[in-house]
Amino acid sequence: MSIQPDSWIKKMCKEHNMIEPFLDYQVSEGKISYGLSSMGYDVRISDEYRIFTNVNSSLVDPKNFSDDNFIERKGPHCIIPPNSFVLAKTVEYFRIPKDVLCICVGKSTYARTGIICNVTPIENEFEGNIVIELSNTTPNPAKIYSNEGIAQFFKTVFPFAKHAAIIEFSVAPTLIFGKFIVVPLSFPFDFARIYPSFNSYFIPSFFNAVR
Repeated sequence: MSIQPDSWIKKMCKEHNMIEPFLDYQVSEGKISYGLSSMGYDVRISDEYRIFTNVNSSLVDPKNFSDDNFIERKGPHCIIPPNSFVLAKTVEYFRIPKDVLCICVGKSTYARTGIICNVTPIENEFEGNIVIELSNTTPNPAKIYSNEGIAQFFKTVFPFAKHAAIIEFSVAPTLIFGKFIVVPLSFPFDFARIYPSFNSYFIPSFFNAVR
């Protein structure tokens, strides 16, 4: 299992439409960067937002989510209230191959201003726009720029495609190379034995071979 370089991403996008629209270069001048990078792809956030509000005093229930929790906005930017939360989506449409998993990290431009981007792992054979969750952790209003970069996606090819759909992910992040990512808890094979070098990056106790 390895993170794929820009050449692989470009090939998959040109031949299999893995990401649409796709840019094979970085746009950065005067904008928060987006497009192809050396080891990933920087996606853009669209101009449609759902902002949490307490106007209706609606309970936030993950099992029975209500539209009363949100107000909807569309435009060139979005202002996230202090200590609040916004749902949005990527401009890009994804078609993930059956042997690929995607991990997302937020862009440093926003991270340095207290804006946290949260995206759960994108599983194999997923198709669609990616939902982006943004938290404003500051006591001040925060501005998000539509149609500009919001997060970077890393593509990881899984050598055992037939097992990829039944990987179980941990709910807690693990610090790896200075970045927090979600790592697999269990595999349908002894991953650490097949890939000994993997142990140098991950805590061995995180893995349990499924017999």
